[in-house]
Amino acid sequence: MRITDRPSPNFDDRGASVDMAILHYTGMQTAEAALDRLCDPVEKVSAHYVVEQDGGVWRLVAEESRAWHAGVSHWAGATDINARSIGIEIVNPGHEFGYQSFPEAQMAAVEELLGGIVARHDIAPARVIGHSDVAPSRKQDPGELFDWPRLARAGFAIWPNKIPETSPPPSDVPALLARIGYDPNAPLADVVAAFQRRFVPDAVSGKPDDITRRAIAAVAALQS
Repeated sequence: MRITDRPSPNFDDRGASVDMAILHYTGMQTAEAALDRLCDPVEKVSAHYVVEQDGGVWRLVAEESRAWHAGVSHWAGATDINARSIGIEIVNPGHEFGYQSFPEAQMAAVEELLGGIVARHDIAPARVIGHSDVAPSRKQDPGELFDWPRLARAGFAIWPNKIPETSPPPSDVPALLARIGYDPNAPLADVVAAFQRRFVPDAVSGKPDDITRRAIAAVAALQS
């Protein structure tokens, strides 16, 4: 794929090996506004890549460097998520400016880009996650319209094959969410909403209803 360089000054040394990829949406009104912000030294934010709606890809920070995209975050006991991850910003106005579906050209580019990243760094599918997963109290991206099942079919993310509809829903929701990787100290409603954006996108309520609890158990089983 063709990648255009637009270097950002906002990076530093990693200090850790890459074992995660974090997907974001830009959450700004235009792609250019997002690129300007991610390359502005005053803003102190960046990502490794930006994927436009037409499938164009920008490289802002080299993969061997630590981009500043995750902020205060947590996953599976780790807190310096920037040090161990590749950050991919996907152009979308987000919930604040008119959240919309991700076009085919954009999803195809994300899939191709992610395939190369996963291969270079040997990233497990369970370690390709969303910004809202690592920061459930602060972030909603890439949101409930993002096509996670597509990435799972390509082998770049996880998705439960089937969620049992008749099995008793589990009661140990916090423990199962922590097993998946979510921050056990974050408010439960925030974590449940983040999980729903990933795995129960038609019912984002923050409430652990029976369908959500069964989905949590199914996803937790994939961590075994």
